[in-house]
Amino acid sequence: MTADWPEGEPVQVPWRVLADYRCFGCSPHNDTGLRLTFRRTGDGISCRLTFDRAFESYPGVVHGGIVSTVCDEIMGNLLVLRTGLSVCTTTLRTRYVAPVLVGREYLCVARTQVRAADPSPYRAQAEVLLRNGTTAVTAVGQYLPMTTQQARSRMDLTDTESALVERELARISNHRKGEPGA
Repeated sequence: MTADWPEGEPVQVPWRVLADYRCFGCSPHNDTGLRLTFRRTGDGISCRLTFDRAFESYPGVVHGGIVSTVCDEIMGNLLVLRTGLSVCTTTLRTRYVAPVLVGREYLCVARTQVRAADPSPYRAQAEVLLRNGTTAVTAVGQYLPMTTQQARSRMDLTDTESALVERELARISNHRKGEPGA
């Protein structure tokens, strides 16, 4: 039996306002990166994955660090989209149930119950699913929200870039306030 994978609305990460952001996970400008594209999926977000041999560990098996990176990336971006705040990873626990194989299609789904007003650290969960719906990988992460000033001191942004990201995060936060349960 083949799982019906969602084709939700595409999600734009706030970093897209920077002309040349190079995030290894989600930037379309990083030729050696994962170039993840997120979509709304129920109360979370998802992305489809197919890895080639450039991400291989053992022959035919995707390196576990790459899979863990995908989970961290999707959970962190979900929290940014949910809260309108930049977050940084404080803990990440990944459980490998089955190997993720080169050349096969997978779906990574992230969920959280966090709302912007919740106390931190924030928590999120991710799963990497095979086409038949079987879980290959699970991950749980904790993330600390950052004020604009903290984000500015930790990221290599010009004042102009910082203002662009801050404006986009505020837009996301204001948009979320109008949604049920935000």
